[in-house]
Amino acid sequence: QVQLVESGGGLVQAGGSLRLSCAASGATFSNYRWLRQAPGKEREFVASTPWTGFTAYYADSVKGRFAISRDNDKNIVYLQMNSLKPEDPGVYYCNADDCWGQGTQVNVSA
Repeated sequence: QVQLVESGGGLVQAGGSLRLSCAASGATFSNYRWLRQAPGKEREFVASTPWTGFTAYYADSVKGRFAISRDNDKNIVYLQMNSLKPEDPGVYYCNADDCWGQGTQVNVSA
């Protein structure tokens, strides 16, 4: 079964950190992305990385605060989120090629 399973969301104070994980199984994917969707807003790109190589791309709103990484042996992609801001909350989704995870909720308190 091909699936992506996110974890690591939760409630954190502004300025705090969270690390999201996306565990992939059932297929080998070529490119991974993290996206987020806040209530009443469209889903937006956050970060991406290919499964091989060291390239990473970030939305301007998270550059310098978020870092995407992967563990190829464990088939897990991470999103380290530091200096979280009140505008960062939402459901964070992992996407790999045509596959989507169920999302994990991130909340930031002032």
